Amino acid sequence: MASFAFELVSPEKLLVSEQAEAVTAAGVEGEFTVLAQHAPFITVLKPGFVRIKAAGGGEQVFYVRGGFAEVNPDGLTILADFAVPAAELDGAVYAKEIEIAEAALGHAHSDEAKRRAQERLDWLKDLRAQATAAAH
Repeated sequence: MASFAFELVSPEKLLVSEQAEAVTAAGVEGEFTVLAQHAPFITVLKPGFVRIKAAGGGEQVFYVRGGFAEVNPDGLTILADFAVPAAELDGAVYAKEIEIAEAALGHAHSDEAKRRAQERLDWLKDLRAQATAAAH
């Protein structure tokens, strides 16, 4: 399968820079997958997982709080507000993400903003419950 250049960048550091066969992420308009020679676009990311299928095999999964994704002729770049390998998600990370989501809900003014903030909070709490159950 053809590959393309992929980078995942957080404010702290470059997390991934490699050739990928496919990358799947959660955009605000729905989940999307980028393959080689994808049409150019830019989208806003919502909190969720980025799944990277590396050229030559292997897969990495990262949790991202949000950010932007840009597909251009050179490849895909994701600029994440916050990103951590999914394997490193723990109680402290979930607690911090839930705290941020609760604050966003408290500051939401429109019905649409409140709905989105509540969905994010519910998703994070469900994700934490699933992770806790899987660990036991």
